Amino acid sequence: MEFIYIVRGILGIAILLAICFLLSADKKHIKWDLVGIGIGLQLVLAILLFKVPFVRHIFQYVVDFFIVVIQASTDAATFLVGDLAKPGGPFGFAFAVLPTIIFFSAISSILYYLGILQRIVWVFAWLMKKTMKLSGAESLAAAANVFIGQTEAPLVIKPYLEKMTKSEILTLMTGGMATIAGSVFGAYIAMLGGGDAEQQSIFGMHLLTASIISAPAAIVAAKMLFPETEENLVNKDINIPRSEAGSNFLDALARGTTDGMKLAVNVAIMLLSFMAFIYLLNGILGSLGDMLNINAWIKDISNGQFESLSMQAILGALFAPMAWVIGIPQADILLVGQLLGEKTILNEFVSYASLEGFILDGKLSERAIIISTYALCGFANFASIGIQIGGIGSLAPGQRKTLTQFGVKSLIGGTIACLLTACIAGILI
Repeated sequence: MEFIYIVRGILGIAILLAICFLLSADKKHIKWDLVGIGIGLQLVLAILLFKVPFVRHIFQYVVDFFIVVIQASTDAATFLVGDLAKPGGPFGFAFAVLPTIIFFSAISSILYYLGILQRIVWVFAWLMKKTMKLSGAESLAAAANVFIGQTEAPLVIKPYLEKMTKSEILTLMTGGMATIAGSVFGAYIAMLGGGDAEQQSIFGMHLLTASIISAPAAIVAAKMLFPETEENLVNKDINIPRSEAGSNFLDALARGTTDGMKLAVNVAIMLLSFMAFIYLLNGILGSLGDMLNINAWIKDISNGQFESLSMQAILGALFAPMAWVIGIPQADILLVGQLLGEKTILNEFVSYASLEGFILDGKLSERAIIISTYALCGFANFASIGIQIGGIGSLAPGQRKTLTQFGVKSLIGGTIACLLTACIAGILI
């Protein structure tokens, strides 16, 4: 760890917490001990996962299991479509990455049916309740978000949703924004690691670490943006309600596969629509750049990183300051700014696809690649606002007004949580 990187990381954390403070709805009720404990818990968990061999080896087994699952889904896809499923091929995403989403969803369903996932969630919930003095419901939701998606995690606390306070609701929403689902975890490993098992292992460890340490970061951001003032209404229980996961093993497998298929199709059509939108805008912006004679200027000031006026160039310039805040080297801030912008405006799949391209083309330094992997590891984008309002609102209709009020605030909180995680990673790598 170079001293300058430690300073940059600490400065980044301070700036992000200052943003939360400025945007807080009730600055005088912010619990600074909770903020300190949350950042401290992030740092301790990160040190354990980065620097302690015993702990790292335990989690490495988890990553290795995911890699085996990826290989199994790749073998199955190859059985169906042959070389079309080859990673890195022209159809690699459609026939290699999407099948991974389907199989991971099936595995998650089986783990839930067997009760394994609930036990892991309970342990994480207990840790956060004891250290950060949270309610039972928000502890469970924060822990569940580490392993399952932002629409599935609320099911774990469904009986509590209608009675949750506004601060708890924001914590639930922010946690969903700041983490990723297990069903797409394997897809990101496959995208960033390609067909190389060693690279898959490296990126798998980074993604797993990011999802775990983003949970306390999300709580910190949410509790600063909207502090808890209704302590008498908070339920401290951390009992996981029973949920129907299937009548038997095969039923759980079938249900998970069906859910995974829906998710994979949704990801595919969203990517198709979003990428087409980017290409359309780039065509218009490129023509506009020719008319204004600024394309050559953009290429010059970006040192060739952007060829012309484009969505990527605009997002890179807008989000470059945030890239600097999280410790990205100066030479890489425009490209990482592009990634942060794509993730926020579109979604993390688009940004990880761009990061995959940068890795293959050798456009980013290793430090920028690793920090970006952490910064992008979350569902914090505008589409997720609608997903949460629709998903959580259907489970707790009485909370719909609160959900709509907190849509943008949860997006900000989730983004800040991911950036805090990136700062921690920047200090330790």
